[in-house]
Amino acid sequence: MMLRKYTVATLLCASLAVAGEASAQVSGSVTLTNNYLFRGVTQTNENPALQGGITWNHDSGFYAGGWGSSISWLSDSDPAVSSSVELDGFVGYAGSFGESDLGFDVGANYYWYPGDFPSGYNSPNTLELYAGVTYKVLSAKYWYSTTDLFGIPDSDGSSNLDVAANWEFVPGLTLNAAVGKQWVNNYGDLDYSFWKLGVTKSFESGFSIAAAWNDTDIDGLDEAFTVSISKSF
Repeated sequence: MMLRKYTVATLLCASLAVAGEASAQVSGSVTLTNNYLFRGVTQTNENPALQGGITWNHDSGFYAGGWGSSISWLSDSDPAVSSSVELDGFVGYAGSFGESDLGFDVGANYYWYPGDFPSGYNSPNTLELYAGVTYKVLSAKYWYSTTDLFGIPDSDGSSNLDVAANWEFVPGLTLNAAVGKQWVNNYGDLDYSFWKLGVTKSFESGFSIAAAWNDTDIDGLDEAFTVSISKSF
């Protein structure tokens, strides 16, 4: 486990070293949502969540940052785990192909769930590598887990594909649509698809309000309507 954490730290140091002396900027956001959904599945038992993140962007294309959210899916589990927060660390490199509108994004994301785990409990901490492309309002990203996927035993090698469209059809108002597929290695019965349709209203003050309808093809899992308010800085 510590080795995986050091791997992310090494990638971060390498990114900073390659970046050199060129300028960089830092951005971040704080969000309050009525329900934290990850790939269509609630992480808070359909309860509100407080989230926040910060990203360091370098002119060379390298970036690094962290993100966190309150969660309850581990404390709700049986046996219960005293973990109520998700902390993510990520590093990556993004750019474009020449002068075209076609862009790319590659990197790694580590999901860390601090807490006390019962003896023999398979750690939910997960490292995923990702590669994506963008073209104007369209984007697609593929994720590959190098560890067990969120505590599922022997599930390393699981993957996920997201395809999204974010179209600002009038200034400050963006239509958000996405569809995805999660594959769980060695557990084909856990594979599922998910999708969403929503809209985001952005204000010059840095605040934004988003609402979305979300659903999956998981038996017994109801559709969900999410509302969130964010402040960027």
